[in-house]
Amino acid sequence: MNDINLEQPLLFNFDDETENESIDFRYVITSYGADYPIDSLMKRIKDKVIFIPPFQRQYVWSINEASKFIESLILGLPVPGIFLSKEKDTNRLLVVDGQQRLMSLYYFYTGYFQQTPFKLQNVQDDLLGRTYNTLKAPDRLRLDDSIIHATIVRQDEPDEDESSVYQIFERLNSGGRDLKPQEIRACIYYGEFNELLNDLVGQHSWRSIFGKKPDQRLKEQELILRFFSLLYDREHYEKPLKGFLNSFMSKHQNLDKIPKEDFIQTFTSTYDFITKSIGNKPFRIKRNLNLGAFDAISIGVAERLKSGDIENRAEFVEAYNDLVANKDFISIVQGGTSDEKNVESRIDLAIKAFKDLK
Repeated sequence: MNDINLEQPLLFNFDDETENESIDFRYVITSYGADYPIDSLMKRIKDKVIFIPPFQRQYVWSINEASKFIESLILGLPVPGIFLSKEKDTNRLLVVDGQQRLMSLYYFYTGYFQQTPFKLQNVQDDLLGRTYNTLKAPDRLRLDDSIIHATIVRQDEPDEDESSVYQIFERLNSGGRDLKPQEIRACIYYGEFNELLNDLVGQHSWRSIFGKKPDQRLKEQELILRFFSLLYDREHYEKPLKGFLNSFMSKHQNLDKIPKEDFIQTFTSTYDFITKSIGNKPFRIKRNLNLGAFDAISIGVAERLKSGDIENRAEFVEAYNDLVANKDFISIVQGGTSDEKNVESRIDLAIKAFKDLK
């Protein structure tokens, strides 16, 4: 068994063909426009009437980029509008597009860019080094009164989830670099389940597999979501995997269907056992971490542990090595990993490999 070493980060590098999957959809959406003065937007964000999920790692602008945006408003230059989605249950307005701009403004109004005082940088001389409180009175009034146009959308059909918001977010996000699928889910389906995913990436056995620092684009949260989705709901799986993960995260957004403790216990027991038995490099096919092997082996172990502990680790390691050397298994996990038949076949092979272990 390999020793666990958190001091040497492992390379988090593998291909995921599901990121570029397309989702077939038809929606009925109501939309309308609203013009908000900047100071009114800031008050609504403070009061959480306009809601930006609190993920600092999703804020990617530099202080120079944020400063240039604020300078544009003070100078009276036009800026892009924002998109907001009205939540059915709370009537809160969720930021779909415009998060970088709104957070830049909010940081400026509250005085801090992340952990440092927010002083304008890379702007014209008379604004250089100014904070919101030290702006000249006419400039501060001009900023407060600047207008940002908002398009507010509401999904009318289908009414079982907010999947159209994901589609809009995916197409409109303009924060300087494209958001990854899980970064979008973290905003659209923000709630207790999302917080749980963020907590679980810090679990010791998980970190021993993926290295000292979590992936900043939320890829690890997506892997955990993938594990839970296929473990609990694979009988309803349909391609594309991206849409399946969206649906599962939406259904469990508030942890009111499967208890939080069940998720935690399943996750902890599965990855504790895997790392104690195999070490910190499981799920490898030809040296590389393979996503198909990841979900199949994780589910195979989790399903077996439902029947009790596996006492004979040597027997498990032998079964594991046989599985990852199995030509049929290798073939299935190396291509078309989101195809319904492939998903079913690789998980069945893993469950059968571990089912009778004592």
